[in-house]
Amino acid sequence: MNEVSDYKKPAKPYYNLILHLHPRKVKLQTLRFTLTFGLGGMAALLVVIQVFTGLLLKFHYEPSPENAYDSILTIRDGLLFGKMVRNIHHWSAILLLWITFLHMLRVFFTGAYRKPRHATWIFGMVLLVLVVLSNFTGYLLPWDQLSYWAVTISTSLLEYIPLIGHGIKASLLGGQEVGSATLTNFFNLHTGIIPLSMIVLMGYHFWRIRKAGGVIVAEKDKESPLVDTQPHLVARELVVALVLLAVLLLTSSLFDAPLRERANPAYSPNPAKAPWYFMGLQELLIHFHPFFTVVVIPLAILLGGFWLPYIRLNDSNYGIWFLTGKGKKSALYSLVAALVATPVFILASEFLPDPEKLIPVIPSIITMGIIPFTLVAGSVYFFLKILHKKLTLNRSETIQSLLIVLVCSYVVLTLTGIFFRGEGMNLMWPWQI
Repeated sequence: MNEVSDYKKPAKPYYNLILHLHPRKVKLQTLRFTLTFGLGGMAALLVVIQVFTGLLLKFHYEPSPENAYDSILTIRDGLLFGKMVRNIHHWSAILLLWITFLHMLRVFFTGAYRKPRHATWIFGMVLLVLVVLSNFTGYLLPWDQLSYWAVTISTSLLEYIPLIGHGIKASLLGGQEVGSATLTNFFNLHTGIIPLSMIVLMGYHFWRIRKAGGVIVAEKDKESPLVDTQPHLVARELVVALVLLAVLLLTSSLFDAPLRERANPAYSPNPAKAPWYFMGLQELLIHFHPFFTVVVIPLAILLGGFWLPYIRLNDSNYGIWFLTGKGKKSALYSLVAALVATPVFILASEFLPDPEKLIPVIPSIITMGIIPFTLVAGSVYFFLKILHKKLTLNRSETIQSLLIVLVCSYVVLTLTGIFFRGEGMNLMWPWQI
């Protein structure tokens, strides 16, 4: 009798799967939606959607300049639900980029990049780069005017990388220009190497999160009671997933994935713009020397991101949005400063005399590179110095303010490039373009 009463029924298969992804119990405080906004789970779901819809599209897509555009037309107009599948694939790719980026910001603003979660942060940064590359390699596949010239503009920036830039560009394009070899390379990267790398790194990323104890919580919530993962966490994740799917389906029903006329290498549109996520760099290229735009600034930001978990911090604030009350105030000041200073910088660069023409005897890397970069970096430094002194910020809050300035500035540069650059990349009002 005791043997029968002590016998436990085996867990259902779906429950076993849930417990592979989650611990059996989670802290009650980690269930607050405003702590994570479900961004990590949404990103994972979007990767699954990308893989599934991508496989469906792959059955009918032909990666050759002669047939690529026609195969997209066949998918869009000749297959049952073909247009919907393509729309879902397109919009889920954009959503994945946004949500992955917002997830990284959430991790940063709650201090979850610190040890022992440093590896999770670093591999998260690698995943974000892979998501950008996935979007970029998929951008060319429709082989229309928009994608052809956007990729041409973006890959031309590689030429400005000293010593290795020309070789990287030739390897990526399979030659000197965007052509058949480029389409094959991008197709293989987009459908094979990049998604496989993402799936492997996602598995390791999730394992590191489990090893670190799950979602980070504030010190005061560390003794929060434990509750069962099922149904408390799983039910919330299900709701978030359903809302995300509803938004994705509604967007895909109302807005079609863009498709312009067939690619024509002999005719360049004016203006020829990079993909929207690289428009900030293209806008910077107007104001800075190419070496600083393509190498110095991106490399400094990437190295800073990888070095971030190893910076010595003199506080234990984590698991709290913006760390402290002073952190929230400094974040607001930084946001306003970036939103005001960036347009001022763009207008000053646009309407003041061109230093290259004003002082032609001085190399452009000095007049358009070192001098403006020093002015901008110095302005940011003194702003942070004043903010630090005014609010008595700790190091974490100062770093947070710096990131807000950088992110907001890049957003303004991107919006300027998309909506305010017309023919010849001249500044115009959006209704004049």
